[in-house]
Amino acid sequence: MSQDVIHQPSATKPAPSGTAGASASFIRKHMREYGILLALIVIMAFFQVVTNGILLKPINLTNLILQNSYVIIMALGMLLVIVSGHIDLSVGSVLGFVGALAAVMIVQWDMNYVLAGVICLAVGALIGAMQGYWIAYWKIPSFIVTLAGMLVFKGLTLWVLAGQSVGPFPRGFQLISSGFLPDVFGIKGFNLLSMLLGVAVVAVLLFFGLRSRFRNRSSGHDDEPALFFFARNFILAAAIVYLTWALSTFRGFPNVLVVMALLIAVYSFITSRTTIGRRIYAVGGNEKATRLSGINTERLVFLTFANMGMLAALAGLVFAARLNTATPKAGLGFELDVIAAVFIGGASMAGGVGTIIGAVIGAFIMGVMNNGMSILGIGIDYQQVIKGLVLLVAVIFDVYNKNRA
Repeated sequence: MSQDVIHQPSATKPAPSGTAGASASFIRKHMREYGILLALIVIMAFFQVVTNGILLKPINLTNLILQNSYVIIMALGMLLVIVSGHIDLSVGSVLGFVGALAAVMIVQWDMNYVLAGVICLAVGALIGAMQGYWIAYWKIPSFIVTLAGMLVFKGLTLWVLAGQSVGPFPRGFQLISSGFLPDVFGIKGFNLLSMLLGVAVVAVLLFFGLRSRFRNRSSGHDDEPALFFFARNFILAAAIVYLTWALSTFRGFPNVLVVMALLIAVYSFITSRTTIGRRIYAVGGNEKATRLSGINTERLVFLTFANMGMLAALAGLVFAARLNTATPKAGLGFELDVIAAVFIGGASMAGGVGTIIGAVIGAFIMGVMNNGMSILGIGIDYQQVIKGLVLLVAVIFDVYNKNRA
């Protein structure tokens, strides 16, 4: 049953004959995935033109990654929460609380920052587990539980910091967010290690993409026309190579980019290739039927919130390291950016639908819009209005597709 939820086979009628008919049928069924990718390309092209090329300059691309790293990290966990049919409003407050806790342990108690980081991740997982317990086993709506958590951890952040900013952090801790891969080859003005890693990532993605296509075609499960497959992979490969080259000519890959890439790979594998990933989708698709099939739905929901808490803690460490201080207002409103990124990335409000890559693209759409509008000097008031309208359009698009299906 869970397989049906993930793959969502909507082809109950035979596809129209001919290449044009097959392509049209494929576009209709995969409008969500291709739509957000096209939207990101159009938005980036627009801001690249209106900012006179500033958007895609190496230094701005680096800033774009650093500014959105914590949103992307939390979006990975939020996707699983939303796919399972719930929501978490507390992630911004948990981020701020964990950053405050790290500052107290590292700066005031002089604790080793590695040990403090491990403790903070455990605290984040515990926070998520506590909220998940009430949601999963007591059936209290996640909106209420996490809204309460948002208020609680805002207050605890103020208490831990005593209303003051705490910092600076040791240089080693700052490298989480502000460090870059070392230039081991010693080429002046070009980080060859980053370039080689980027090319290797492209080769691996193309290899697995081709292998998956050949396997699906041999079993009759792949309806993606060759043109779409090669165009999608060409665009992805070209984007990664360009990003790699641009970053390599500046300072190379930021450490946080490597962390994000590993997390994206791990969570993409979990959601698409593992039993627990398929079951999470099944819970969001139809929790009652999933429970009747013998799956422990309560434990799955509990784990998704524990995972969300851990990723919010990691984002808190990254954010604190980037600011080099912990502030009482850290994380304010971040939950809105994270939730918006997941919905813009194609996740359904009803649960059971969404992808890791979609959430990452959604986060980059939000990030590019924020960055581009800031370069253009657009005020924060107008930025909020535009972001709200983009989120509304994404939700309307989701409802339209669902009603048409």
